[in-house]
Amino acid sequence: MSGSGNQEAPGERRGVFITFEGGEGSGKSTQIGLLAERLAGMGCEVLTTREPGGSPKAEQLREIILSGLVEPYGPVAETMAFAAARIDHLDKTIRPALQEGCIVICDRFMDSTRAYQGALGDVEESLIDRLEKVAVGDTRPDLTLILDLPPETGLKRAKSRRGEDEPDRFEGEEIEFHRAVREAFLRIAANQPQRCARVFAAKPEDEVAADVWRVVRERLGSRLALDGDTEPGQGGAGQDKVEDARREAEIGNARGQRGPNLRVVSDAGAPGGSRSKDDGGS
Repeated sequence: MSGSGNQEAPGERRGVFITFEGGEGSGKSTQIGLLAERLAGMGCEVLTTREPGGSPKAEQLREIILSGLVEPYGPVAETMAFAAARIDHLDKTIRPALQEGCIVICDRFMDSTRAYQGALGDVEESLIDRLEKVAVGDTRPDLTLILDLPPETGLKRAKSRRGEDEPDRFEGEEIEFHRAVREAFLRIAANQPQRCARVFAAKPEDEVAADVWRVVRERLGSRLALDGDTEPGQGGAGQDKVEDARREAEIGNARGQRGPNLRVVSDAGAPGGSRSKDDGGS
């Protein structure tokens, strides 16, 4: 499918598309990893990816955007750079995986453009709408989990995570900007409740993971054949199976491996691991 073919034919999507959104330090990467490991441990084929990035050309644009090289050209140029990266990401990574029947879990997607560029205040919503239509087309998420927490808490987490490294293009913005981003995400969640779910991310990691799983079960359980699975914390054979799978995934991660059903798009945009048992691990 070419980059201009942004419309999905009826019945073309066999997989499920889940996105995670939220401000800096909201724990998206952690929760994506936990959800992906759990689904893969249950036999689902899972691909995790991110924006900006997720394909070789999009990763090149990621470096340019987050380094601040596009910033002097203004918010409109930044918005268009995000759209260009998204077109390649969808064309090369997301749509092929969905056609194959994978569960695609993406760290940020179209809502981040709307929230962040909208918070900058210099990009008309009509332009974002048009770019979204061109870049995304019909390939919209089946479920978007918005991890919500006060920006002060998130920025402290982000600073702890990066250590002595310099903040990236958006982490370095003033606190007012991050408050505006949070409000933008909350508006998106309120305006699109069928697609979006707000998850309070200031709680302990395992509690957030339980909330994420509950939303996934409620919204997508029938499509993912999760109806018989046990809720987190309820015990039983289903929970034991999930915990065994998680322990195996943790051992594999420590060895630099991934489970047979989990493929991760690496920082360089190249797939790491394997998506099917026939392929073998890497």
